Amino acid sequence: MNPLLQKFNTKYNSAPFNEIKEEHYLPAFKELIEISKKEIEKIANNTEEANFSNTIEALAYSGEQLDVVSNIFFNLNSAETNDEIQKIAQEVSPLLSEYSSQISQNEELFARIKKVFDEQEKYTLNEEQQMLLNETYKGFVRNGALLNDEDKKKLEKINMDLSLKSLQFGQNVLAETNNYFKHITDKKDLAGIPDAILAQYAEEAKERNLEGYVVTLQYPSYIPLMTYAENRELRKELALESGKKAFKNNEFDNQNLIKEIVKLRQEKAELLGYKSFADYVLEERMAKSPAKVFEFLNELLEKATPFAQKEIKELKSLAKADGIEEMQSYDHAFYAEKLRKAKYDIDDEELKPYFQLDKVEEAVFGLANQLFGLEFVEINDVQKYHPEVKTYEVRSQKSEYGSNNFVALLYADYHPRKGKRAGAWMTSFKSQKIENGENIRPHISVVCNFTKPTAETPSLLTFQEVTTLFHEFGHALHGILANTQYPNLSGTSVKWDFVELPSQFLENYCYEPEFLKTFAKHYQTGEVLPDEKIQKISDSKNFMEGYQTLRQLGFGILDMTYHSEIAKSLDVKSFDVKNFEDETTSKTNLYPKNPETVMSTSFSHIFQGGYSAGYYSYKWAEVLDADAFQYFKENGIFNPEIAAKYKVLLSSGGTKDPMELYKNFRGSEPKVESLLKRAFG
Repeated sequence: MNPLLQKFNTKYNSAPFNEIKEEHYLPAFKELIEISKKEIEKIANNTEEANFSNTIEALAYSGEQLDVVSNIFFNLNSAETNDEIQKIAQEVSPLLSEYSSQISQNEELFARIKKVFDEQEKYTLNEEQQMLLNETYKGFVRNGALLNDEDKKKLEKINMDLSLKSLQFGQNVLAETNNYFKHITDKKDLAGIPDAILAQYAEEAKERNLEGYVVTLQYPSYIPLMTYAENRELRKELALESGKKAFKNNEFDNQNLIKEIVKLRQEKAELLGYKSFADYVLEERMAKSPAKVFEFLNELLEKATPFAQKEIKELKSLAKADGIEEMQSYDHAFYAEKLRKAKYDIDDEELKPYFQLDKVEEAVFGLANQLFGLEFVEINDVQKYHPEVKTYEVRSQKSEYGSNNFVALLYADYHPRKGKRAGAWMTSFKSQKIENGENIRPHISVVCNFTKPTAETPSLLTFQEVTTLFHEFGHALHGILANTQYPNLSGTSVKWDFVELPSQFLENYCYEPEFLKTFAKHYQTGEVLPDEKIQKISDSKNFMEGYQTLRQLGFGILDMTYHSEIAKSLDVKSFDVKNFEDETTSKTNLYPKNPETVMSTSFSHIFQGGYSAGYYSYKWAEVLDADAFQYFKENGIFNPEIAAKYKVLLSSGGTKDPMELYKNFRGSEPKVESLLKRAFG
């Protein structure tokens, strides 16, 4: 019996991970696609006249089990993958692409949707229903519903190719990350690296049955080495290996995939009547147009460049004192840490004992309680996809989501593993919706890659990792507090350049002394992080802000240029990824470019994830979050009235235009000055 094809008889109908075997996935996908197709056919061939209920709403609620199984499978492909799962993903992705195309190109279904859309004045729709109607109609048009048959077939082929190529891109990056490790036997080669990190490297060696130490390209291993290793040659080697990921002309090389993905996206946009893929994407974003995005990025570039240049000048003088005449990018983290320590007399390793993962997690839960009345209770009767995953029942102090206090199920997965991709993310296993009067609550997951505990020490976080946890938990709250009628407008289903507001907003609390004191306590002595260190964290908040801003702007400009009209003239054979990247990012580069490295080939955000023509949204959302937090700062960072208004913004999902949602919360549009003031004073 295939558990993916049964009703889940688990607590909260959660995913039955213990019962799922890899051989269950493909048959489940095939059968659920057929079941979902029949649901769609029933809606499309309904003999009753098309109306909002039997067409638009029916479509919104269709394919539920297929969505759940897709969420389970693709979340595991990111967090707990293996060769078999990756192979299944290669088979499943085209099936899902084909199914999606068949829906968007179902002429009978679109005729019914168009009829309801054209006759919408007949209906008395509330704001959410109106949004659902508009988004459904627009979604079909943007997926080719108005194309002729020949062009529909072309679009279907493009979508299928893109699905497979994006998947391959990510698998190549993961393979390159996992394939490299540096085995070090002489401890002297690791001079400068703190004992806690050395213990982590020793543990990694032990797991591989090796003596000494092992450093990998996984972030918790790679970043500390780049930050603390006095051995410049070692830093250079690791930086080159990281920078060469999928850029080695081997079986995992992503250069041709980039060209093919970019070309296919441009073809898709032109087929649908847009000048470029960026025009296609931005029609559905707050920014609206590539011109607006470039204007935004260039304005920030102009403001931030002098600050960045001044910062690098300081670092270069430190490096020169060590005899380094020309500083390289692989020197940056090392000298930035030196300068930070000199300026603020503080380093990550000195702070880490005060940031025990368990306590930081408690703090973020406590903040959610203070702002939104949520409680997090760890439970052990929900199945997990890995023993390290922790599960929490999220409850509300008020019964506002139905008959009981249950709000959401939360999975927390914090440590790196071989089968887990790098980075940190929030995702969901099950969306929130209200159906037949029942408020079906979401199942949310937060996935990170923090240092594992050892036999001697618990998992201790750098301050940057503290902000990472708050960031992902901000996304999680967007999902947890979701309270909309329709699943496709729920939680994080918002315009892409709005989606980072909740995550980046929550990071601000990490710098607030009154909040920090509640949880930053030494894991051995219980001593609260001293006031002078808290002051230094606050003072160092904008340390290297100019450099970081230029780095982010470089990514954003690179992304927008890949997806703007330049793609029209892109020749897959002659186009050079390295030259294109170097030229495009020349104004944001503060160090000499290395001929052996390129960032694009591991730029998973835009070639595997959903950030294509959307990477600018991180900076865009920083304007929103700086402006939003300024509102709290002016009125008290735990102000209950403002928190209540912010909760409405979070729970509304995609039911309103994001600018309208923001103005309802703040009383005005966001001001870029709020970000500039926070960043540069």
